[in-house]
Amino acid sequence: MAEDQHTSATGIGRAIAAPVRAVTRMFSPSITAGSSKPSRAGGAIVNCGYYVAGERQPGDVDYAQALRAAREREDAFVWLGLHEPDLVHLSDIAAVFELDEFAVEDAAKGGQRAKIEQYGNMTFLVVRTARYIEHGELTETSEIVETGDLMMFIGSHYVITVRHGEVGPLTPIRAELESKPELLQFGPWSVVYSILDRVVDAYLLVADRVQEDIDAVESQVFAKHVHERIARIYQLKRELVEFKRAVVPLQRPLAAMAEGRLGAMPKKITRYFRDVNDHLTRTVEQVVSYDDLLNSILQARLAQVTVDQNNDMRKIASWAAIAAMQTAIAGVYGMNFRVMPELGWRYGYPLILLVMFGSAIALYRLFRRSGWL
Repeated sequence: MAEDQHTSATGIGRAIAAPVRAVTRMFSPSITAGSSKPSRAGGAIVNCGYYVAGERQPGDVDYAQALRAAREREDAFVWLGLHEPDLVHLSDIAAVFELDEFAVEDAAKGGQRAKIEQYGNMTFLVVRTARYIEHGELTETSEIVETGDLMMFIGSHYVITVRHGEVGPLTPIRAELESKPELLQFGPWSVVYSILDRVVDAYLLVADRVQEDIDAVESQVFAKHVHERIARIYQLKRELVEFKRAVVPLQRPLAAMAEGRLGAMPKKITRYFRDVNDHLTRTVEQVVSYDDLLNSILQARLAQVTVDQNNDMRKIASWAAIAAMQTAIAGVYGMNFRVMPELGWRYGYPLILLVMFGSAIALYRLFRRSGWL
């Protein structure tokens, strides 16, 4: 059975699987405080914990030895935490834990959308983390939401977390979960629940802060004398789209866990995931409403720009009409005809200037009354 599952490891994992298994046989099945071995995955390993009956066992352990010991007990599992590993780092881990090669490739690359997939007895979960970036003023280049990648391999006796980016560190989650042995007794899925609970809570915080930015933009757009620039609205919409891509795809995987449709997950823990799913649903509703609201604000601002342009054109046309009247009068008297009205009158020149000035005043008052000026 193990050899059949092992065929799903990566190409590199296949080459080294045999020597790894030979080495692991040399270790005792039990984990002691003094047992440790240099990590074969190098600096990619952040933390490796061995848990029995909800309690972490003391000492630094090698993941291969810890997995061997966990498989001999029903109430034990290994939590291996990785940060930005490459395919070389994951190759040995994939061989030891017998991970699927396609899931390992996704975990090494990152940049995946939220999803959940099952490979035999192993479940592969992808989550996008998010955090709000503080900024004094929203500009055309402001970064508002930063996202990261978090992948989890869940088996009956292990959970492997792979994190890309600086968003959503898992050290506080591990420390908090280790203080709750009654929750840790559920095994690897208790880790999945704690991580998702923290990730979705972060979604809620980001959504609340984004709403503050939208309210500020909306008030500036509809202000009497100050109008928000379209570029700022567009930048806020782009950041919201990035946040939406992190939040919305998680609905289907979390619904599957909340409804207990995963055979490998203990039924008693489904109620925990239902609470997380409720929070996610609220966040999705907020994000969708924000998207619609920003579309409305953008359309309103575009309409304001069109109205402002029309007003400018009317002002230009009004002043052009006033100037045209003066040009017409001056053009007539510049034709050098011998017989023209008031050419021989002493006050003809002042009279024409008065007519020109009066016509300009009359047109100005007319355009002003009609709202063109």
